[in-house]
Amino acid sequence: MKMDFTTATFKNFENIEGHDMYDRAAVFGDFLQYMKDNGHMNYRLQNFSGCGPEMRVKTSIHEDGFDYVSFVSNDYLGFTQHPKVKAAAIQGISDFGTGAGASPLIGGHFSYHEILEEKIAAFFKRSKDSSVIYTTGYTANSATLMSLLQKEDLAIVDMAVHSSIYEGCILTNTKTFLHNHMESLERILKAARSQYRTKLVIVDGVYSQDGDLAPLREIIGLARQYGAYVMVDDAHGIGVLGATGRGALEQHDLLQEVDIISGTFSKTFANIGGYVIANPDLINFLKFQSRQQIFSATSTPAAAGIIKAIELIDEEPHWQLKLWENINYFKKGLQDIGIDTGTTASAIVPVKIGDPHKTGDAGKLLLKAGIYTNPILYPAVAKKDARIRMSLMATHTREQLDKALNAFEFVNQKLDIVGQSV
Repeated sequence: MKMDFTTATFKNFENIEGHDMYDRAAVFGDFLQYMKDNGHMNYRLQNFSGCGPEMRVKTSIHEDGFDYVSFVSNDYLGFTQHPKVKAAAIQGISDFGTGAGASPLIGGHFSYHEILEEKIAAFFKRSKDSSVIYTTGYTANSATLMSLLQKEDLAIVDMAVHSSIYEGCILTNTKTFLHNHMESLERILKAARSQYRTKLVIVDGVYSQDGDLAPLREIIGLARQYGAYVMVDDAHGIGVLGATGRGALEQHDLLQEVDIISGTFSKTFANIGGYVIANPDLINFLKFQSRQQIFSATSTPAAAGIIKAIELIDEEPHWQLKLWENINYFKKGLQDIGIDTGTTASAIVPVKIGDPHKTGDAGKLLLKAGIYTNPILYPAVAKKDARIRMSLMATHTREQLDKALNAFEFVNQKLDIVGQSV
């Protein structure tokens, strides 16, 4: 079978009829080479420096590496490079070594894990709640939901939630509602009112592709009206939104109003891992029933750096203020060019283009201009909603932002991306 690579996406290769696993892999390899030949391979590029506003990256243009202004990192406050966070991680390794050596249940739970679980639970100022930590934010969602929701239950999810949520719902019944569409949500809640044992509405606080926010007050109100619980994954909101950086729930004064909060340590908290905040009974259930807690080793002693990063949210609030200065400046600069940035209200700024091939060309031109970005295509977004996703950091300088804005002005002159999105 000859596939048309000019219109193909990664999803086309998931299950090619008549192709076994080696055949599919071979065809996909040809597609990757096609992308590389056309300068569209902005994925899995090798970095030679830590994540930050500038990164040394190996690309097809610069095989030996080049210092690009980077907008690919979700290290929103720049804490991966903060000397106090680094020192705490180094001290953790010095005290405990490089690994936990076992799962939390059978010997892999150390004092720094206990401190971290206490610290992240206290961070959300929910005095009656506890927390459990996971090795990734992905498994914080997927493993938790697999444990809590079974065939008698129902997950009601916004269609734009993270893929980890969808994976976590494979053992239960799932209904999706249109993104941020309250009438769609209410229809599902009303139809399910007298069915199912547990009904859990699951949304993101900040959505990872558009950077827009969930209408949390309306969602919580509908869920309560129809006897459902609410879970909010606020991976992209913490450190960015809210008067003290507690995220989308704090921004809406709703920290006490949801049943489960999940998130990640890989963004604002500058490490890797995930957490779930909930009623102590639910948390204890997860600690002994969640498969990832039972069968997977837990986070390394470098997680001590997370503890310091949590403290820095309150100790050094100027990072959040600087981040918002950068967000507002950059968004205005893009909008002055005429670029569509959608409904973003966070540090994620999409440059909406629409045409996937033109989006790939834009990514290529941006690399040539010294700007490292992420072209986002189907299936991460709809086929007609391709975009360049930009992640802003507190540590971006005005000079770096201006360089990127100048590059987008050049891209628009070459490709006419203004007004292309639908």
